[in-house]
Amino acid sequence: MEILRILIADDHALVRRSLRSLLLTHSNWDVCGEAVDGQDAVDKARELHPDVVLLDVSMPRMTGLQAVPIIRHEIPESQVLIVTQHDSDELSRRAAEAGAQGFVVKSEVTKYLVPAIEAAGERRRVSASQASVSNVT
Repeated sequence: MEILRILIADDHALVRRSLRSLLLTHSNWDVCGEAVDGQDAVDKARELHPDVVLLDVSMPRMTGLQAVPIIRHEIPESQVLIVTQHDSDELSRRAAEAGAQGFVVKSEVTKYLVPAIEAAGERRRVSASQASVSNVT
């Protein structure tokens, strides 16, 4: 089984540590890097070529929504998931339009992040309701 390489981007160290702890419970997943803002996420994605990038929306220097299309354009093999405290259909729609494969609200991360990463690793899109996935073309 191949190792799934994941980049975490959030401006709060506690959130990054919490996500890292959750992800490291999976033996075939590796947190290959952490970024402190959107620009750092783009730079580290260019350097590390992760399989999955977890991006917060509200970050300094560059938001997650601004970083998504850059990462998808420059590192198309990387799948991007938005992980945010903001739960809205509008934000979920904007994330999908920017090129994100999924959207997970931080308050639901323990329930939905693992299936979202599994889906992204298999190039399937996670719906805003988390109820279904579809193939990413």
